Amino acid sequence: MRKQLLVAGLTGLMMTGSAISAPLVFKEKKRHKKVTTQKVAPQQDKASQWADSVFQSLTPEERIAQLIMIRAHSNLGQDHINAVVKDIQDNKVGGVIFFQGGPVRQANLTNYYQSISKVPLLVAIDGEWGLGMRLDSVISLPRNMMIGAMQDTTLAYDAGKLMGEQCRRLGIHIDFAPDMDVNNNPSNPVINDRSFGENKYQVARMGVATIRGMQDAGIMACAKHFPGHGDTNVDSHLDLPTINKTRAQLDSLELYPFREAIAAGVQSVMIGHLYIPSIDKKPNTPTSISYNAVTKLLKNEMGFKGLIVTDALEMKGIAKFYTNGQESLQSLLAGNDLMILPSTAEGSVEAIKKAIKAGKISQEEVDGRVKKVLRAKYNLGLGQPQHIDTDHLAEDINAKTDTLRKRIAEKAITLVRNDKKLVPFSPAMTQQKLAVIAVGADASNTFVESVKNYKPGTDAFIFTSRQSVQQIAPIVSRIQRDYKAVIISLHDYSRRPAGNFGLSMAERLIIRQLQSEMPSVTVVFGNPYAIQYFCDAPHLVAAYEDDSTTQRAAADLLFGQLGPSGKLPVTVCPDLPSGTGITYEVNKFNLLPTATALEAGINEQALLQIDGLANDMIARGAAPGAQVLALKDGKIIYNRCFGHYEYNKQEPVTPTSIYDLASVTKVCATTLSVMRLYDEGKLNLDATLGVYLPQVLGTDKAGLRIRDILLHQAGLVAFIPFYKETLYNNAQPDTVLYHASPDATHGIRVADEMYMENSYVDTMWQRILDSKLSPRQGYVYSDCDFIFLGKIVEQLTGKKLNEYVSETFYVPMGLATTGFLPRTRFPLTEIVPTEREYSFRMQLLRGDVHDPGAAMFGGVAGHAGLFSDAHDVAVIMQMLLNKGSFNGVQYIKPETVQLFTAYNSHISRRGLGFDKPEKDNATRREPYPARSASAATFGHTGYTGTCVWADPTSGLVFIFLSNRVYPNGGVNTKITALHTRERMFEAVYESVRK
Repeated sequence: MRKQLLVAGLTGLMMTGSAISAPLVFKEKKRHKKVTTQKVAPQQDKASQWADSVFQSLTPEERIAQLIMIRAHSNLGQDHINAVVKDIQDNKVGGVIFFQGGPVRQANLTNYYQSISKVPLLVAIDGEWGLGMRLDSVISLPRNMMIGAMQDTTLAYDAGKLMGEQCRRLGIHIDFAPDMDVNNNPSNPVINDRSFGENKYQVARMGVATIRGMQDAGIMACAKHFPGHGDTNVDSHLDLPTINKTRAQLDSLELYPFREAIAAGVQSVMIGHLYIPSIDKKPNTPTSISYNAVTKLLKNEMGFKGLIVTDALEMKGIAKFYTNGQESLQSLLAGNDLMILPSTAEGSVEAIKKAIKAGKISQEEVDGRVKKVLRAKYNLGLGQPQHIDTDHLAEDINAKTDTLRKRIAEKAITLVRNDKKLVPFSPAMTQQKLAVIAVGADASNTFVESVKNYKPGTDAFIFTSRQSVQQIAPIVSRIQRDYKAVIISLHDYSRRPAGNFGLSMAERLIIRQLQSEMPSVTVVFGNPYAIQYFCDAPHLVAAYEDDSTTQRAAADLLFGQLGPSGKLPVTVCPDLPSGTGITYEVNKFNLLPTATALEAGINEQALLQIDGLANDMIARGAAPGAQVLALKDGKIIYNRCFGHYEYNKQEPVTPTSIYDLASVTKVCATTLSVMRLYDEGKLNLDATLGVYLPQVLGTDKAGLRIRDILLHQAGLVAFIPFYKETLYNNAQPDTVLYHASPDATHGIRVADEMYMENSYVDTMWQRILDSKLSPRQGYVYSDCDFIFLGKIVEQLTGKKLNEYVSETFYVPMGLATTGFLPRTRFPLTEIVPTEREYSFRMQLLRGDVHDPGAAMFGGVAGHAGLFSDAHDVAVIMQMLLNKGSFNGVQYIKPETVQLFTAYNSHISRRGLGFDKPEKDNATRREPYPARSASAATFGHTGYTGTCVWADPTSGLVFIFLSNRVYPNGGVNTKITALHTRERMFEAVYESVRK
């Protein structure tokens, strides 16, 4: 009855996610040690003691059952759970192998299964690319084929270690990975891109690195599928594959990675279901039950001493010959230690018992295998209580994955062919009309949006897998007629080679036609073997995976922000063999060269004051971290990062961390655009607002001069808290105005799961138009001024502000990070969070603009919304310091730069759009922005804790980016009280003072 109650209550327990009691743990019995001359490692001695203690407590049947591992899911319901419980309680199986389900459900089941098991269970998973291969809500790592494209084993080690850490967090002791098969058959239906490639040395290098990472994380790795499943054209899940190779051929190729894995200390090896006559000629004898393969070759000849595991015994490669427990017996007789997924656990124990009685295998041999498994359990931590904490489980498992996936994508993506050097796109190319066509996709995706962010105005086409050959001609005709070049991306095709990878004739034809008839770059997102259909592509990129991280990295490569370093791990075409790959370095920092202290003639000790100021700022809680960069005469003299994204110190600030610039948007986006339009004669500074914005006609805003708006002296109110009108009395957002997901009427993203009604933007504009105007009050710093200016830019250009400024400045200048809407271009791991709002958006803001008004305008506004790293915004300021020129391109006329950056008001310190030093700066008690700043200095500060300054007199640029508003918003004013920015800028002046 107690067992029935436990089982019946488990489903409810899984639904609540509450904790399950820890399992019983065997305590070591005190034993008298025998005197011996042989030295035994302390850990191994303890393992043997524990194994002996457990062994003595078991019946003969229970001992045999320790060699059996059964299937477990966390998504199959109560009947499945009952069956697993029966095998654990009645048959005393040694372990479970989890497959599909979810992390919390699996954790609860693991806790429960451990609690009812007489001996702690060995828990395994078949997760070749991490837990995401099996579990929902877990992010997958790339498949081995992508890792095999890298040339550095460091990231393979990191991938293995992360897989190990994920497993440990979820109470898993063995991951049946990595795949050590050499995939030298492109038509292999089951291994294929699960392999590191066709080069045995590369397979061995990457496999060994992965194994070391996994085992350093404290789990058992498993090299599979011995003696090599790479040269088969039959799936062993469905039938028994035959490999007709000589023993010498096997030695020279298939066995090489396994030898290297054994030498590196892999703790387990999985035996595949393969018929290899050169190893064992006996008919219907898969290697998994072959004494010649397991004992003679692997154990005796190759010297492997670790655990030997069968591949799943339910697979047809063996199940068509043996079942009802006989498959387990045959595996044991061959020399295996663990029999996984047999047809029956009870039948397996019974078959082995009978074999012992009949003398087919000795009791001593079986007992030795059992103790071997028990020692492995102890060494994997099963001598201690096994209990999984479910709090933040998915978050913990996923915490490092995106960052690692990005690093792997950047190192693996392969430039396969670049006949006319189209990649990376030159500034001239980015000025021409460009199309992107996503073949196989059903809608726009991250790659398409990334291309459009790099090249605003790019038109996107979607050609689905359901479209016909007849629909090709009009699409190709239009692209040829209207565009100078086309980017072709291939998506969502099958990972397996059967049926042309699922690619339709129409998909293949439209790609080949575009490749042959106009300048094109083709990016293949998925299994690289599919490139075989596009061997004539003049410009070709293998991207290996089809996730958003890889898609962003591929766009980075095309637009010159990432240098390709990957090489094909397999042969894809006769003239594109394994190892093909064009490599070159693209260092974004070459936009701004670096100078040593000696070269720049500066006092390095003076600059080191910045380090102390930054560390003091962090220690005092003024900001959790910062980027600080300084230029002298166009060269970097100081560029350092401090602290972390948050005070928990989990994510360090790096040179590519992206900050919310807040009001720096006013100068680095809106004012730049206004200057360009002024240059082109499209904007008159003495014209009025009504000339450019028809919607203000008939209001008191129509007569405001553009010059006065740029100077913040048009009489507009400082700001309007639009969001306050949209809250209930308890500060919660209006659930009619905001929806958790976008729809036809709620399409304006304000934050995560918060989309505003489209029509409310009209209400916001009306609030501005109705706001009080006080032109006599003089200078009032106002966000409304720049909201109007941003709208003027859009009115005059016919483009959104973010599109115009990116197309006109950021892309041609080679800026990788500067822009609006960073979540559409970068993973969140690269974006620094700002405030944790407890009203309005009710969440940690990360990648959504901090300014609530800008957020309600959709993340793009004239006063806020720009994000960047320090380097890229320094390029903008250097361009202005160069009188509007950068790298030989004149972006703004020198006289325009001079006009806008000079003092332009007799009642304030302002330039046109730009902030400047106080006019009495030299004598002020609190100088701004630094005591030594000349009158020619110009720049701006941002509410989030940022500033950008340029001083033409000294040839200096100073950039400071922080998130001082984390976590509690504007209440933290320590950065102002400490004068951190001002003192750092002054230290830069001290360093250049002769």
